[in-house]
Amino acid sequence: MTKLLAVSDIESQYIYRAVGGKNFKDIDFIVSCGDLPYYYLEYIVSMTNKDLYYVRGNHAHKVEMGDKQQRTAPQGAIDLHQKVLHTQGGISLAGIEGSILYNYGPHQYSQGQMWQMVFKLIPSLFINYMRDNHFLDIFVSHAPPWQINDQEDLPHQGIKAFRWLLEVFQPKYHLHGHTLDYLNRGGVLTHFAQTDVINVTGYQIIEF
Repeated sequence: MTKLLAVSDIESQYIYRAVGGKNFKDIDFIVSCGDLPYYYLEYIVSMTNKDLYYVRGNHAHKVEMGDKQQRTAPQGAIDLHQKVLHTQGGISLAGIEGSILYNYGPHQYSQGQMWQMVFKLIPSLFINYMRDNHFLDIFVSHAPPWQINDQEDLPHQGIKAFRWLLEVFQPKYHLHGHTLDYLNRGGVLTHFAQTDVINVTGYQIIEF
């Protein structure tokens, strides 16, 4: 049994109170789907002493001011953007940051650019298949896939390449944020093809 803590978009007071306590002692690793302050992610890493894999959201700052220094990434965390990695327990992860392009801000991409980034993952996914007899365990993004847990307004539209990735490579989970629960009529979890697509806005504990 593997247990992971997934976080995204909203700082949780429950996390601040409970992380490092008995509720999170048995997690194996952490995933962040974006739009969280670096200090928050650093706090989770320091209190759990577990690996944290992250992608940036469309509201991520290029530089975040801290008490003692500026930083451009959360210290002690692992950037998953455009990478295929394995946890210490052998779980395979792939990630892509950002959202659809809507006002030319940072970490925003056109549908075509998202296709290019997904295609760059393909060689590593085939290496996974030769090694593990499956392509991918968990796909991590900030934005949701096209017409799954997404919304009609342009900033929150899903990514077409992500939907294709789920159809072809069939990860067990796709974890994302970006679309807040109170706006997301589709709910937190949608099963699509062979994948559970989970909006982890706030936090979710996932066991598999």
